[in-house]
Amino acid sequence: MGNKNKTISFRVSQEKFETLRGIAEERDISLSAVFRDYVDLLVAHDGQVEVVPEHELNESTNESSTAESFPPKVEVPKSFVREHERLELEAEHLREQLEEHKRYVTKLRQELDEYDQEDVVHLDELDGEAEEDDSPYRIGSDFDDSQF
Repeated sequence: MGNKNKTISFRVSQEKFETLRGIAEERDISLSAVFRDYVDLLVAHDGQVEVVPEHELNESTNESSTAESFPPKVEVPKSFVREHERLELEAEHLREQLEEHKRYVTKLRQELDEYDQEDVVHLDELDGEAEEDDSPYRIGSDFDDSQF
């Protein structure tokens, strides 16, 4: 299959084009090489590239002992990293439980759809039948203690 080169095209203003061509001539390379070098640098540094004029670069290297490096780096305590990993695992576990619950609810809905509507007993309907019944249940009121 091999490693094939791809072509990227974009538009720049005439002024910027002349500037880029001047940079290429100054370095005695082609304009394409300028872009290839930039893209290679961008990929090598994972998109963290800052383009600055050369005279500012020389000034910043003299001040590099006091200035931060680019890209900035922050040291994080191990406890923070462990807590973050624990929370990621917990979130993953909760996502799995949610998916399992969704599958269970879907299964129950499918089973409910399979039953005939007459097989379903609604509790509200049962309450309505009890009120219509002529002999409601009573506890202790019809008890005759003379039999004992």
